Amino acid sequence: MGRRNGVTGQAATSGAVFGEVLRDARERAGWSQGKLAGEIPCDRSLITRIEAGSRVPDVGFAEACDRLLGTDGLLRRLWHRIDWYPVVEHPDWFRRRAQMDAVAVALREFQMQVVPGLLQTEAYARALFARVEPDEEVVQERVLARMSRQQRFLNDDGPLLLAVLDESSIRRVVGGPDVMREQCAHLLAVGERPNIRIQVAPFTIAHLRPPNTSMSLITLPDGHEWVYSESLDRGHFSDDPAVIARHTRTYDLLRADALSTRDSAATICEAMEGYGDDDQLRPQRGDLAQEQLQRRQRRQLHRGRPRHPRRRPRPRQ
Repeated sequence: MGRRNGVTGQAATSGAVFGEVLRDARERAGWSQGKLAGEIPCDRSLITRIEAGSRVPDVGFAEACDRLLGTDGLLRRLWHRIDWYPVVEHPDWFRRRAQMDAVAVALREFQMQVVPGLLQTEAYARALFARVEPDEEVVQERVLARMSRQQRFLNDDGPLLLAVLDESSIRRVVGGPDVMREQCAHLLAVGERPNIRIQVAPFTIAHLRPPNTSMSLITLPDGHEWVYSESLDRGHFSDDPAVIARHTRTYDLLRADALSTRDSAATICEAMEGYGDDDQLRPQRGDLAQEQLQRRQRRQLHRGRPRHPRRRPRPRQ
């Protein structure tokens, strides 16, 4: 994969404008980079690079800065107006899929082991890439490319994104507890968007038979459908009607058997709490998810109590 210079070109210049606006807002608020990083929370070096225009922030970062610095949604609006996409380059084998994501009107995803790329945080994506790539610059390029794909799905009028996550994807630790806690909070937050629905396929449903691999069903603007799956460093596409029909049926059954979006939020919230408590990372949906979790716990406690036979009146003779 060729590496592009992240500080030149029209799109990079727009990124530099975002960085300048952020720096101005931070300094007007009297905040240091370290203080802002601690409140978001993120690494201080991330603030430095975003302000320099060499890193692409995600929309959650822009929203957090708006909230903390009192900029009344300015940074979020600016983030949505910037075309971040041209500053990145995808691996050759993935380029076709990225092109489809850029125009798709609907995506239906099933993911095993890891969170889908379109729903990953920057820290989570970086931890994944760092496992197999020692070059930090290459890792940064790949993270940037992955974050760029998310942009249109996080817009208020973004394409439909339905995601079923195998429970292993939120239980399998990537990058450590802090990264996982942030990732779970991000799933809860984006699940609130009108175009995104997230469901969890739990370990506990014995009859659930998920596919043996992750897959995506992609609908393009002309109605044409594709099924996409991956092997090691390879992407596989098919638009064979019989293949599409078979995988669509599998996906529909999987969604029907998975937890509802509310129960899924409770499961994600439970996983997040297992990685440690941090009230700053709780999304607005936290109250609902927590309520669902508490209901589940009460049901489990009730089931665990000793059962005492009831005395029932005998029927009259």
